[in-house]
Amino acid sequence: MTFTGIKPCVKCIAVLAIMAGIGGTLFLYSGWYPMGADDPHNRLTYWVLETLRERSIARASADIEVPDDLASPQRLLAGGADYNDMCAGCHLKPGRESSDFTLGLYPSPPNLTQLHHKEDNADTRARRRFWIIKHGIKASGMPAWAPGHDDERIWNMVAFLEQLPELSSEQFQILAARGENDSGHHSR
Repeated sequence: MTFTGIKPCVKCIAVLAIMAGIGGTLFLYSGWYPMGADDPHNRLTYWVLETLRERSIARASADIEVPDDLASPQRLLAGGADYNDMCAGCHLKPGRESSDFTLGLYPSPPNLTQLHHKEDNADTRARRRFWIIKHGIKASGMPAWAPGHDDERIWNMVAFLEQLPELSSEQFQILAARGENDSGHHSR
């Protein structure tokens, strides 16, 4: 028994792969794909990017240890002012539905005053949030806050995010206020 038919199949696959590579390169350099933030991705591109992002964050955050005192009032108070200063412009405050940033960014940042990403448990959600705040997300407008913020400060923001959807506008204002001696600019 001979497998003479295999060589032509391998050649056909190789030719198709080369043609796909050339076609992909031509498309890449053509400039035909719309990159404006006001022109959404097609469904396939959006699905690929969403899946890549979610799987990457899940893998990268899986081994992060959540502090035992995440629900402490001290963390909540410390994280509120940072959220107000650094996050509320994009991720909003209670009672707001949009801002100049949310209207112009694509993908649109999630409104963190509402429940969105329902995780299996609170620790998974906390690890995910910690990783996102610390490392940011490429090509989304979400910066990496690690260069100017230590892990303790990032965990304080995570603690605040856990309570944010339950806060009224008035409660938010109280928790987001900075003390007189707290400029909000901390170096590592």
